[in-house]
Amino acid sequence: MTRLAALREATAAAGIGALLLTPGPDLRYVTGYEALPLERLTCLVVPAAGEAFMVVPRLELPAAEHSPAARLGVEFVPWDETDDPYALVARRIGPVADVGLADRMWAMQSLRFRDVLPEARQLLAGSVLRDLRMTKSPAEVDALREAGAAIDAVHALVPGLLKAGRTEREVGRDIAEAIVAAGHETVDFVIVASGPNGASPHHELSQRVIQAGDPVVVDIGGRMPSGYCSDSTRTYSVGEPPADFAAYYEILRRAQDAACAAVRPGVSCESVDAAAREVITEAGYGEYFIHRTGHGIGLETHEEPYIVAGNTEPLVPGHAFSVEPGVYLPGRHGARIEDIVVCTPSGAERLNVRPRELVVV
Repeated sequence: MTRLAALREATAAAGIGALLLTPGPDLRYVTGYEALPLERLTCLVVPAAGEAFMVVPRLELPAAEHSPAARLGVEFVPWDETDDPYALVARRIGPVADVGLADRMWAMQSLRFRDVLPEARQLLAGSVLRDLRMTKSPAEVDALREAGAAIDAVHALVPGLLKAGRTEREVGRDIAEAIVAAGHETVDFVIVASGPNGASPHHELSQRVIQAGDPVVVDIGGRMPSGYCSDSTRTYSVGEPPADFAAYYEILRRAQDAACAAVRPGVSCESVDAAAREVITEAGYGEYFIHRTGHGIGLETHEEPYIVAGNTEPLVPGHAFSVEPGVYLPGRHGARIEDIVVCTPSGAERLNVRPRELVVV
């Protein structure tokens, strides 16, 4: 069954009249078409009953016809500059009680759909797509495995780039070039957080000069030509690190191992979070672990399932997510270890295999 057919069945089962998917990860997941996000409306319409169709600006029709969506037999409905594509959609689907809008649909588009479908309650299409996207197929796992190997190849180069006297920005520029050279299509993010900047989990590259003895958190990721993303964090030390840092880094490594070991079918997402948090809390660093243990990954770097307290959803084979506990001491330093893992029938497969011990360069 194609993803489009599965989505149509899921839409009908959810009792939603139609899904409206504008450019973004949902549209790419269902059709393979990475449409340009423009002010001109491109929208895949998936009715619960009837065939799917896609309204496209006429000037984008050639791109749509050469996209993977064409191989699905989707009808393309072009519109001209003086047409109202929102009214066109409304006429085609007729009166419906509910419509599911792409989670990342622009507000200007959702409001226009509200105007032309005033009786329809607007819901998030993600409520229908989440289970389909969250459980990865073997082909998707292969794509994530390829992405993991590519970002591992970049981490293998990082020790040669970290030197006292270089700025975070200089190192980050070299890492970005390496991400593309390793096979990624785009660079999504590069975090090089040295010394006290390591206490900020999402630190932006700065002009800070890396100094001898600095711990450095390096969190990097990009998107492969397949559309699937990489994301991995390793922590390095430029010369011998402070004694207290080395002590809690070892605790962090044990916490990350414990969380990965907890992954298996039927275990709740929050249990994996708890496995990491318990090790860190018992060692007295609980207040410095300030974020969830992980996030799902696929066509987006952050997607479901989220590995966090309160998420009681059980893991199933095919769930792919990060395991990335961290310890952050404000004004001093911080550390994080992150692997992407996939839940398998027998446990977990780590898609990142670089050493997790502290690397002193």
